[in-house]
Amino acid sequence: MTKQNDAPVMISDVIGKYIEVVKLSRSEHTARAYKNALKAFCDVLTEKWLDPRSTPIEKLTEDIISPFAMYLKVFAPATEFLYMQAVKGFYEYVDSERYVEVNISRVRTLIRQRSRRPGIRLPQFPAEDIERILAHVSEPSHINLSTEDRDGANEQLRAMRDRAFLLMLADTGLRVHEACKLRRGDVDWNEGRAVIIGKGDKQAVVRFSTRSMKAIKDYLSLRAQLDGGSGKQLASLPLFSRHDKGAGKKVKPITPTTGRNIVAERVLEILGKDAAGKITPHSFRHYFVTTVLRGSGNLKLAQELARHSNIQVTQRYAHLSDDELDKGYYEIFEDGKNKTTL
Repeated sequence: MTKQNDAPVMISDVIGKYIEVVKLSRSEHTARAYKNALKAFCDVLTEKWLDPRSTPIEKLTEDIISPFAMYLKVFAPATEFLYMQAVKGFYEYVDSERYVEVNISRVRTLIRQRSRRPGIRLPQFPAEDIERILAHVSEPSHINLSTEDRDGANEQLRAMRDRAFLLMLADTGLRVHEACKLRRGDVDWNEGRAVIIGKGDKQAVVRFSTRSMKAIKDYLSLRAQLDGGSGKQLASLPLFSRHDKGAGKKVKPITPTTGRNIVAERVLEILGKDAAGKITPHSFRHYFVTTVLRGSGNLKLAQELARHSNIQVTQRYAHLSDDELDKGYYEIFEDGKNKTTL
């Protein structure tokens, strides 16, 4: 069954509509990944003489899954898995929107038979470097309090915002897009917690540490005049706002891109050029999960606080919680007393 239109609908048109649907229902990061996946899918269609810009959607069949799977073998298994999921979602969209009938069962079977299973990748992040960053921003003397002019005031606001943002990421385990969506009214200042809509549109409660709560309050106190002049209810204002010439006196929320830039800029400032690119907002989430495991040894607690739907995801961090393994190994194999000469 094909949608009836005056002009034929091309595959590229439907892909564009599908990406728009993904943007509305998924995170910015997922939408970007799916867009890349569909671009690769278009490359394969073109190789098979099915240029998506000139091929009607009714020409699309499940047969293209096999060559697409072969095309993805040069990618990492995890990327292959993600791209396959994106294309499966596209076929489901095509079928549900009645552009053309698709044998979804066959699509899933082809993907299952031809895809590699992504290996379990242990989280890698420089915990000591993150602790250096947190120690640096926790020290009030490292914050520039100059407010001689407008630019100086913005610099001060950015410094206080970035300090609060980094401490919050480390102590809450929030994903960057979740942190950027927070509003002042989302936070229960008495209980030190916030109700958020997280991954998969699931409501969750996030707890704040004393230090992160204080850093946020310090930042908002400095922002009080700006918020008061916004003409909006305080509860509706973003917890973290832009402080640049483009925002002016308006209180605009930061985006995940800004969140990533905050981390990148502060890493460069505090750790230097050698650390550039090694730490991302998600590195702070890894740090959070590991801190919970090291402090409690409770896998279930870590899963709940990190809001992992599958405990196997949390288990990837368990090996990091036992420092005694590293200590014992190096005492045996690296300590000069235990070395033998052959």
